[in-house]
Amino acid sequence: MLGGGGLVAANVYATASESGQTQAGQVLASGAATIDCPDVGSQLTAVPDEAKAEVDKELALLDKQIAEAYQRLQQSTQAIQQDGAFAENSIMNPLKEKRAATIERIAIAVDRVGDRPQGLEPFAACILRASGNQGEQGGDGQNGDQGGEDQQQDGDNQDNQGQDGQNQGEGQDNGQGQGDEQGDQQGGNGGQGGNGPVAADFVDIKSVQPNVQSARKQGNASRGTFSTACGVNANGLFNSDNVIVAPGVTNGAHHFHDYVGNQDNNAFASDQDLANGDTSCENKGDKSSYFWPVIRLQNGAEEQDAGSPGGGIEGNAGEIVTPKQVTMTFVGNPQSKVTEMPKLLRIITGDAKAFVNGNANANASWSCTGFEDRQLKDKYPLCPQGSDVVRTFKFQSCWDGNNIDSANHRTHVAFADANGVCGNGFKAIPQLVQRIVYDIDAPSLNDGGRTTPLFAVDSFPEQLHKPVTDHGDFINVFDEDLMGEMVDCINGGRKCDAADGAGDGDGGGAGEEPGNSPSPTPENPPGGNNGDDDPADNGNGNGNGNGGENTPSPTPTATASSGGNNQDEEPADNGAENTEKPSTDSTQAPDPADGEDKGNGETVPKAETSPSAVQSDEAAATGGDDNDLGGAVPGPEPSSASVLEPQATSGGLADTGTQLWPAAAGALLLLAGFVLLRRINSRQT
Repeated sequence: MLGGGGLVAANVYATASESGQTQAGQVLASGAATIDCPDVGSQLTAVPDEAKAEVDKELALLDKQIAEAYQRLQQSTQAIQQDGAFAENSIMNPLKEKRAATIERIAIAVDRVGDRPQGLEPFAACILRASGNQGEQGGDGQNGDQGGEDQQQDGDNQDNQGQDGQNQGEGQDNGQGQGDEQGDQQGGNGGQGGNGPVAADFVDIKSVQPNVQSARKQGNASRGTFSTACGVNANGLFNSDNVIVAPGVTNGAHHFHDYVGNQDNNAFASDQDLANGDTSCENKGDKSSYFWPVIRLQNGAEEQDAGSPGGGIEGNAGEIVTPKQVTMTFVGNPQSKVTEMPKLLRIITGDAKAFVNGNANANASWSCTGFEDRQLKDKYPLCPQGSDVVRTFKFQSCWDGNNIDSANHRTHVAFADANGVCGNGFKAIPQLVQRIVYDIDAPSLNDGGRTTPLFAVDSFPEQLHKPVTDHGDFINVFDEDLMGEMVDCINGGRKCDAADGAGDGDGGGAGEEPGNSPSPTPENPPGGNNGDDDPADNGNGNGNGNGGENTPSPTPTATASSGGNNQDEEPADNGAENTEKPSTDSTQAPDPADGEDKGNGETVPKAETSPSAVQSDEAAATGGDDNDLGGAVPGPEPSSASVLEPQATSGGLADTGTQLWPAAAGALLLLAGFVLLRRINSRQT
């Protein structure tokens, strides 16, 4: 099950104890319930254009109603303890009435210009259900490693749980200034308003088995890659809007997004605004908008949104973490050539409500550098020292050929099947693979994040910051000529960078981009990347494909560029994407995952020296996808940006030394002869 047991459909109204205190009251008092409402928007697969604006606003109102009900639930622990029916009578029934009225307005809006949608009435009712967090919240802040999945049966033992947190201030805004009592109850140094994350949301990445698989490329596959560098949002462009799902509605997302690319994206941005907007991308022909929920450290820090909707008011609290690296790479299809994306195409991948909706549309991928053949869907990774947290989004890559959006924002695009085939007459388009790296230390679970804070994505309040709710959004605002270059590059099997305006010119995709190291390292041995060149699979320091741990050998300091790439066909890590300068404490050659040598399962400090990036031609010929060129892939030529210090290999300094020693010995013998002859002559005279 996903989400630490929270996806068990348990209506917590179910049981009453002999004392009259309902199980609902016990669970709610511990802060261990959430509100589960059916997703109305996903049911609206066809909405006439004339009704879309009104329908979108009503759908956004449904989200607001749930958020407000959840906030009241969080603020009513004392009332719920005193009256077991309080939650139902004062929160859930009014919510149902509001939703019923909103759903009726949606039906009327569609009915005015088309066929009235049927069967929406049952979607008004919501339930309270166990979150799976109740076993995680101890009065002393000790979260522990109990695991939410095993805690639902412990409701009988929780009547005293959270008693110390009753002073948290029911009238205060959710997530802000609720005092040490709530911090103790939740664990951590401030937390996100008592609604997550918890220890059960995390797992040690080294305990996860390799699980990444990719479709094998066929003869007509489009094997090229096209990367675009748009920064890491270092300028701090945030808002809690979502112009795709809630256009014209402020705080439509109820959580904050990072934005890179287009700098004019907000709830009120029109297509023309996006087309005329500035961009953070290196190639100004890419004005696309790329956005995703921010990650926050649960350290009690107050950000700019501490008292704002979408931020602290809705439980999104703590320090926002700026990504260390963001790479955006468009890849081809393993079965066919790709066609150009239409301008202003909108794609959402993942489901921001997956904790209550289930995993039908969930597409979260969490991992650590050096371990990216192990992807997590419903857990945050605990990365070893020297390894960074990685979020990867692989967007839908099949398009219906007609629409740039759809009523539920999903049916106009789709994922290819396991073999890479687009069904239902859909066309293959370049697939956006987005990889976001964070320098975040593994939190200390034994003390609830007090020593090293927990981290979590922003979310709708009732989604409890579960990792399965992670999602990414994309609006294509590529210049048409640049989009044409992208498709030509991918279909031509080249490896291209938008900043360069051209590919490497090496057909078949076997070349290297500038700034990339020329060959695999011991952490990234030949034959990596799970047998293909999919950037989401990364090669990721796990080229052996089995997650085994290797001990690197040191080499002299490298002069390779920051964010470089040690693996052939590894577009997600291209050096041009990392806009940050190399840190002064990093003396190693770039890692295949993010420009730092993280090792492959070992605890490797970030300032360790790196393994040698020297590889023989024979080894290079065994790397990459054995399908790519119908056989071996030739080793790439090293670039000037990735040349290491001289190595004592054949033809280098060692050979020069073997040639000089005989001459030096002869010279010494000749000199000794002259000295001896001179002494003999002096004695004779």
